[in-house]
Amino acid sequence: MDFKLTEEQELVRDTCRQFAENELKPFAAEFDRNHSFPEEQVKKLGELGMMGVVYPDEYNGAGMDYISYAIAVEELSRACASTGVIVSAHNSLCLSPIYYFGTEEQKKKYLTRLTTGEWIGCFGITEPSAGSDAAGTQTTAELKNGKWVLNGTKNFITNGGQAQVAVVIAVTEKGIGHKGLTFFIVEKGTPGFSIGKAEDKLGIRASSTTELIFDDCEIPEENILGELGQGFKIAMHTLDGGRVGIAAQALGIAQAALDEAATYANERIQFGKPLSGNQAIQWMLADMATEIEASRLLVYKAAQLIGTGERQRYSRYAAMAKLFASETSHRATHKAIQIFGGYGYTADYPVERLYRDSRITEIYEGTSEVMRMVISNSVIRDYQTS
Repeated sequence: MDFKLTEEQELVRDTCRQFAENELKPFAAEFDRNHSFPEEQVKKLGELGMMGVVYPDEYNGAGMDYISYAIAVEELSRACASTGVIVSAHNSLCLSPIYYFGTEEQKKKYLTRLTTGEWIGCFGITEPSAGSDAAGTQTTAELKNGKWVLNGTKNFITNGGQAQVAVVIAVTEKGIGHKGLTFFIVEKGTPGFSIGKAEDKLGIRASSTTELIFDDCEIPEENILGELGQGFKIAMHTLDGGRVGIAAQALGIAQAALDEAATYANERIQFGKPLSGNQAIQWMLADMATEIEASRLLVYKAAQLIGTGERQRYSRYAAMAKLFASETSHRATHKAIQIFGGYGYTADYPVERLYRDSRITEIYEGTSEVMRMVISNSVIRDYQTS
């Protein structure tokens, strides 16, 4: 068992860290304050290959492994968690289902423009009445005169306002639950497809989170993604990958909180000595550092299992990584504010933003409660007798 990063992985880390320090960190607070999408930075990330990290060169991707992808999201999220989730949702939720389930024509048409960042992608599964329960989907798709007609609304869609391509799930056969779900590829500008409300969020405010509205939206029959009725299978496969991306985002946020807290603790003088000289502060930093390192090992383990064919193990580790890293992020940002004291509660210091950004990592791509369901079901199966 070798825990050492490869030369390529080290290069990805160094490249993304340098980019984050120079192109994201100086502007992250402004992006957050103004709810402004980092369009210029995302374009540059496309040029660096980060908008198609794991996808092969034949589709203009960077052709790297999933650990490199997790490292990229982690490093970007240390400086700007919004940019981290933009990259994660684009790679994991839009490109992944097209790559794994799309036809060769769909891959050539869509992947080749998505992997370069020329186009941004999004994934439409969540609805007002269907979040963790994909079988509760209300959006419908009916085949009429050789075209699929979509009707319904998706909400909380990351990259929704910026995306040129949406991968969307809909009910194609009613009354049979998740077996009646199918995915479709919908292009921006298609008649009947519009962007609805933009959410005013607690955190990750530089990422575009919107409704997608389909009102008699006609798309060609060849825009089915995968097979008819395969939607639930595609959703579960895709969300496993998305969970690794969000775990990496949470890890980056937690690492940033430790960086800020440890630096401040060394510089802040109280009672005639640095804060870092107080045992209470030392123990908080120790807990943060330990949980962050444990999170990193889980995230990299889950990333390493992607594509191995060990679906059950991968799903379990993805859920573990997402659960532990997101809750670590919450605890780390909480402790960071405590170390900063009153200053930590103000927007003058980044830990306030980190705290807000961390909260969503325990909710999207599956809540902590759902992650515990996934993990416990896997554990129970291990101990069942035939």
